[in-house]
Amino acid sequence: MTKKIVVTGLGAFSPLAPTARGTWEALLRGESGARPLTDQAEKYDIDLPVTFAATVKESPAEHLERVVAKRLDPSSQYALISAREAFADAGLTDEEIDPDRLLVDWATGIGGVWTLLDAWDTLRERGPRRVMPLTVPMLMPNGPAAAIGMELGARAGIHTAVSACASSTESIINAYNHLQAGYADIVIAGGSEAAVHPLPIASFASMQALSRRNDDPAHASRPYDTGRDGFVLGEGAATLVLETEEHALARGARIYAEIAGGGVTADAYHITAPEPTGSGASKALEACLAQSGAAAEDVVHINAHATSTPVGDIAEYNAFKRVFGDRTDSIPVSATKASVGHLLGGAGAIEALFTSLAFHEGVLPPTINLEDKDPEIGLDVVTEAREVDLPSGAMAVSTSFGFGGHNAVLGIRKY
Repeated sequence: MTKKIVVTGLGAFSPLAPTARGTWEALLRGESGARPLTDQAEKYDIDLPVTFAATVKESPAEHLERVVAKRLDPSSQYALISAREAFADAGLTDEEIDPDRLLVDWATGIGGVWTLLDAWDTLRERGPRRVMPLTVPMLMPNGPAAAIGMELGARAGIHTAVSACASSTESIINAYNHLQAGYADIVIAGGSEAAVHPLPIASFASMQALSRRNDDPAHASRPYDTGRDGFVLGEGAATLVLETEEHALARGARIYAEIAGGGVTADAYHITAPEPTGSGASKALEACLAQSGAAAEDVVHINAHATSTPVGDIAEYNAFKRVFGDRTDSIPVSATKASVGHLLGGAGAIEALFTSLAFHEGVLPPTINLEDKDPEIGLDVVTEAREVDLPSGAMAVSTSFGFGGHNAVLGIRKY
C-alpha cells in the first residue's frame, strides 16, 4: 500500500540568508546572492577568469560551536546548520523520535574540496606531521550525512547520493522510497556544497560553463535570456524533514507539502553535455509522474534546473515539450538559480524547499534577470512573485540534471 510522504520541516543556509524563511523572503523580493570573491582574491595570488560566486550570506562560525566547526569541512558545516533548523522547524522532540526509525538521506556533488586542497597545501609546505588527523573524515563525501546522523542519533541509516547536480533531488527521492519501504518513520533529506574555491572555479571556467560577467555578478545568472553565458557557482545547504503522513498527523505536525514521487534516469550520452533532444530527461519526468500517480495534465508548476547555459536551457525545454506537449508554454516556470546560484549537489534540495513553500503559501517564486527572452524557449517564465490559488492535490515538478548524464525529477503536491 502506497503511503503519503509529507514535508514537516525546512532548513537552509544559503547565499540569500542563513535560514529557510530568510532565504525564501529574499527570493520573493528578487534578490541575488552573487557577489565578488574579495576574500579569495586576497588569499590566493591567482588571476582567475571568474571573480565572483554566490557565497553563503553569513559565516558558519556565527552559527556553530567552535569545537564542532573545527572538525567539519564547510560542506558539513552548512549541512549541519540547515539540518538543525529543519529539525527544530519540524517541532520534533526526543520523546517523539525512535532513533532506530530515524534515517538520513543526504547528497553532495563534490564533497570536502576545501579540506582536501588545504591539506595538500599543508603537506607540501609544512610536511606530513602537520596534516590534520581528521582530514579524511572531513573530506569524505559522506561527511555531511555522518555529521547530521551523529548529531540527531539517526540509527536507521545514513546514506549519501553523489550524482553531480542531480544529487540532492536524488537524495529526496531516496528518502521517499525509504519511507515507502518502511525503513524509517522520519528522514532528514537534502544536500550541501562548498566548492567555491579557485580550483573548481578555474575548471568550470575552462570548460566555458561559468558566466564571466565579473563587472555585474548580481545579473550574471539569467536563465532563458538571450544573453545567458553560463551559471554562477553557488554554495550552501538545504534540508527537508520527511515523514509518513500517519506519523506526522499522530504528533500534530504542520505539513508544508506532499512528496508525490520521483524519477531517476541517465542519458549515457556525454560527461558534461546534456542529451540535446531531452530524451533522458523526459523519461525521468515520465517516471516521476508514474510513481506519483499523476498525468502530465496535473502539473501546474515547474521549478526548472535552468542553469543559464546556452545548451542546457534548450535541452531541458525540449524535454518539457516531449512530456507536456502543447501545454508546455502555459505552465508557470520558476528558475531560482538566477537568485541563489548553482549549488551543485545542494541545488535540488533548495529548489525542493522553494517548491514546497510555493505550494504551502500559494506564491510562485520569480526568475530574475530575464530581460530578452530566447525566442526558441516559449515558456511562461515567472519573473515576479506570482500569487496563485492552487487546489489541494495540485502538482509541481522540480528538475535536476548533472554531469555524467544524471537526470532526477521530484514530484511535489499541495497538501
